[in-house]
Formats: sequence, C-alpha cells, structure tokens
Amino acid sequence: MRRLFGTDGVRGVANIFPMTTEIAMQIGRGIAFLVKDMKHGHRIVIGKDTRLSGYMIENALAAGICSMGVDVLLVGPLPTPGIAFITTSMRADAGVVISASHNPFQDNGIKIFSRNGFKLPDEKELEIEDLIFSQKMAALRPVAEEVGRATRIDDARGRYIVFLKNTIPKDYTLDDFHIVLDCAHGATYGVAPHVFEELGAKVTTLGVNPDGKNINKNCGALHPELMAEKVKELGADIGIALDGDGDRLIVCDEKGNIVDGDHTMAICSADLMARKKLKKKTLVATVMSNMGLEVAMAQMGGKMLRTQVGDRYVVEEMRKNGYNFGGEQSGHLVFMDHNTTGDGILAALQLLAVMIKKNKPMSELASIMDSFPQVLKNVRTAQKINPATLPGFNSQMKKLEDKLGNDGRILVRASGTEPVIRVMVEGKDDNLINSMADELCETIRKADND
Repeated sequence: MRRLFGTDGVRGVANIFPMTTEIAMQIGRGIAFLVKDMKHGHRIVIGKDTRLSGYMIENALAAGICSMGVDVLLVGPLPTPGIAFITTSMRADAGVVISASHNPFQDNGIKIFSRNGFKLPDEKELEIEDLIFSQKMAALRPVAEEVGRATRIDDARGRYIVFLKNTIPKDYTLDDFHIVLDCAHGATYGVAPHVFEELGAKVTTLGVNPDGKNINKNCGALHPELMAEKVKELGADIGIALDGDGDRLIVCDEKGNIVDGDHTMAICSADLMARKKLKKKTLVATVMSNMGLEVAMAQMGGKMLRTQVGDRYVVEEMRKNGYNFGGEQSGHLVFMDHNTTGDGILAALQLLAVMIKKNKPMSELASIMDSFPQVLKNVRTAQKINPATLPGFNSQMKKLEDKLGNDGRILVRASGTEPVIRVMVEGKDDNLINSMADELCETIRKADND
C-alpha cells in the first residue's frame, strides 16, 4: 500500500503531507541509505524547477542525504531530463528532481532517478517508504568526518545545452526558422532559448520570467493557445511549448493549429522507420493515445503497443523489450537513443530535424495522422478514489461500452498525482462521445457527494 509515491514520484501541496520538509528529509535519508550499498563514491544530484517551495524542499533533501554520509551535488533550476543527463554524466548514484511538473505553483513533488538515469521502479520507491515508516534508519547517524557535504555545480546548464545540440546532425542548422518558444516560466527558461538560438533560429520567447509563483500559469504545454496566437501574429514557422519541468512538448504549426504528442510521435516514427532506426518497427504509447495513431503506425508497416498512463511505464516497456521510441499524447516523448526519460527540448529538436530533412512545413507533416474524435474531462473529487468502487459505475461503463462497440473506447482512471478522475471517450460521433463523457462525469460527481 503506497503512502507517499504515486504515478510520478511524491506530489502534493507544498508544506502539507506528504510534501513537508520533514518527509523530504526522510526521503533524502532513504535514498542515501539505498545508495550506500554501492561500492564506489557516494554522490546524489539534486535539481529543481522554479517553484517558490523548491528552496525549502531542496534544503531538507540535502540535509537528509548529508546526514547519512552521502555528498550532494546541487544544480539549481534544470529540466527533469537535464537531471537525468547530469546524473549519468557525473556518474552519481542517484538524481532527485524537485518539481510538480505541470501542476500549479503551490504544489511540489520529488522524483528520483537511479544512477543509470531511469526513474526508480515501484519496488524501490516502496523500499524507501518502508525505510521511512519503519524507523529502520533512526539509529544510523554518521558523525564527524563521516557526514556528507553539499557542492554546487555551476556549469550544469551549459553541459546540458551542449548535450542537446549534439542530438541532431552537426550539419543541420535552424537558420531558416522563426520559433515561438514558451518555457512556462519553468525549469527550461535558462536552457531552451540558448539551444535554439545557438543553432541559428530566430526565437521569440514567452514564459521566461519565473517569479516562483507563475510556473504553468496560463502558459506552456498546458495552455498552448498563447503560443499559437503569437505564431499567427508573427508569422512564425512553429510554436514550441514546454511544461514546468521540461519533460513535455506540445507544438503548433505555422497556422497556429495545435499538434499534440500523438501527432509528433507519428511524424517521428515515420522518420525513424524510413531510416530503419525504429527498433522492431514498434512505437510504445499509453492507453490515452488516440486510435488514429494505431492506424497511422499500421499504414507505415509498424505497430503500436500501449501501457498504463505514465512515461515511466512507457520507459519500462521500452527497456524490457528493446524498443527505442515511445511517449504520451500529453507530450512526454522518449527518444531512448539519446536520453532515458521524456525530454521536451530534445523532442522539439528531433521534430525540427524532420522538418529540415523533408523541407516541409509542420502543417503538412502533421497530416500523417487523422485523429478519431476524442473528449477528455476531469472530475475533481474530495479525495483520491478508485472510480470502479463507486456505486453503479461499473454497470454504467459496460452499458456505454456496449453501445460504442468496436467504434470507440472509454477510459476512466484516477490521476496518480492529484484527487482527480480522468474520463476519456473516443469514437466516430462527436455528439455521442460528449454525451457519454458528461454522463460518466455526472455519475462520479453524485457518488463523490453522497
């Protein structure tokens, strides 16, 4: 039974359980306890996004780690995939990201990477929980010269920028591109503009003035309409929107039309297939991806596998069966040949490389896939609940699924990061799927209020 960790690490309102400094310090101690089993130098990287609460969580984590005799490498604000890169590049034992990703500023979270740059599996997270709540670490108190120290790594951004630029062919430049770039006032603000400008693009920036409270606020990958309007206003070639911690990418074409993660995966899969670089001709996506993506992959001569929601589960499937590309409709895109986790800037570079190679605008590339009508709705509940336990819910689901038959899908799931039930209905008839989604949402609301 999980008490701290959810779909993507620990997450919640900062200064309220589980995102308190007390728990953060204990998580730091737990991570340090696990890595001390290793037979080499003990160092853990800590990075964060731009939230106000990042300062207190950072200090608490560092205190916990140092109290177990392990050193800390502080890199400051850096995208989540940048922490994964720095962790492996510096041969650290683990990497910790302080971020609530796409959530509003009052939330925060803790995500953990192992020394190979991959997110910790469920069993390791549960092991940390057990260490915390069983008090197994209480008596372990290194003293004198055995306590750890914290050091700042001042050139982490520069290292990550160089890494990103090297992920596209060296003879490619962005000289002919005008890019509207929205960094969501988040962790990419000090990295992404430099990457695209140094490769030659003209860059119009949005969301690059973080104040600790404006992260993701009406901007970035969650609100790409701001970017899209600016693209149309300026006649730019493409809009690139990142989320607060930089692991998501949503783009828009030169006409201001939003291009989601499914379409980006279709475009990049086709390019990888053409270069015989898509391993086993297989794309790994989640249950949230549109049925149109499956159709597009089949037309290319490839196939698509689905996992449960969460880029970590996409990555686990990729590692388990030797696949090298996958992602989510929400914009987490994992190019395993380059990095170990979803990386918004890296994904944007791969997309731009396809535009250069094909010499086609984004609107033409995005036509590779036709989406089935799909409606997504959220129902906020008083607390986290399993929708399958709600009275009458299962029978209603079966009735609606029977009505759709093979012409659509229904997916209802509890968010792993907040008290929200997510309802997705997909089919050929817009009116039908909207009415079905509304019906399910109303059932959930009534049951939650009873």
